Amino acid sequence: MFVIITYDVGEKRVGKVCKKLREYLDWTQNSVFEGEITKGTLTRCLAELKTIMDDEDSVYLYKVENPRNLVKEVLGTDRSFDTMFL
Repeated sequence: MFVIITYDVGEKRVGKVCKKLREYLDWTQNSVFEGEITKGTLTRCLAELKTIMDDEDSVYLYKVENPRNLVKEVLGTDRSFDTMFL
């Protein structure tokens, strides 16, 4: 499945959350990750995130069961890091 994950966490945990999500998904913008992932791998990723998070932190998960129905438009500069390399 294709997922989009956004997060808003305390300053002390931003680096840890970002690093953890980079293990599983593509970093597209500050606090935004996206990519293809299996349900099992997603479950493992979210469990690992919960060990990092505090009670005041939040993570939003958007699941797209059929990515062909998703249209992505970028206004301004595309900050997708996967497009920076050949």
